[in-house]
Amino acid sequence: MWKNYSLASQLVVAFLVALSLPFSVWAQLPESAASAVRLSNEYGVESNITYLTANNYDAKLDIYLPRNLKSPNPTLVYIHGGGWVNGTKEGASLQVLPWLEMGWTVVNVEYRLGRNSIAPAAVEDCRCALRWVIRNAKQYNFDVNKIVLTGHSAGGHLSLITGMLPSAAGLDRQCPSSFGKPPDPATDEPKVAAIINWFGITDVGDLFDGPNAQSYAIAWLGSLPDRDEIARRVSPLTYVRPGLPPVLTIHGDADPLVPYNHAVRFHQALEKAGVPNQLLTIPGGKHGGFSGPEMERAYQAIRDFLMKNKIWSPPAASAKP
Repeated sequence: MWKNYSLASQLVVAFLVALSLPFSVWAQLPESAASAVRLSNEYGVESNITYLTANNYDAKLDIYLPRNLKSPNPTLVYIHGGGWVNGTKEGASLQVLPWLEMGWTVVNVEYRLGRNSIAPAAVEDCRCALRWVIRNAKQYNFDVNKIVLTGHSAGGHLSLITGMLPSAAGLDRQCPSSFGKPPDPATDEPKVAAIINWFGITDVGDLFDGPNAQSYAIAWLGSLPDRDEIARRVSPLTYVRPGLPPVLTIHGDADPLVPYNHAVRFHQALEKAGVPNQLLTIPGGKHGGFSGPEMERAYQAIRDFLMKNKIWSPPAASAKP
């Protein structure tokens, strides 16, 4: 739908669509249509850049880039949700607007879905997308010291696993490198500054058996005889260890699709490992669809988290007294 649209067109269409959305979704948008106009003047977009070809699928990403950027800029890598089996980067466009308001460069990533390629394909793709961002940092002025991963639901899971996975896990082998060879896990370890996880899955195996079983997880894992091992390999809980980037999770304690306990157990493990972390609980919150005040609270927590970890600070002209 969006391939040949300018950023201005994308924002206009997004706001027209938003007219029919509930207030809880409106709360995620900039305050007025004037903001959209301003952002369209301040940003350009490069759409559908292929970062990887795998299984006859061209994995693409979009870059929202401040105009006239002359120096490295904090960069958000956004990974859309959809239970690993649905969703598009275009459908998640509204989610990146608060980051554009903050002046960030945004890379919006698409990946192989479970209906075409079961696990761990999505993880492999997102790892390759992160490597692509680092490899092309000079061309686009991505600040490699201030790369943040974020996403909602399955995108939250993919953000976590992308930022936590060691190269030695063996899921980076298909990623192209600057020299045309697979990355060397001994010397080539991509790093991010932080991960912002919106109600993402942290224990994949918990979702295809027992009381927490979910059809989307079963579809993603398929009926492979080694699915237990694959689930372990793609679960963020597997890779909790000292030295990880700071992690902020936003999760409703009444989420019917991703159990709130996933966030609790995960952050307990992070705390034990000495990893800087914060769990923001939305009381009574479901699987997203948070109210306006809840969304404001969440984004204020994100801004505070980024500032606390020295990843971002508001521009002097817009800083609050």
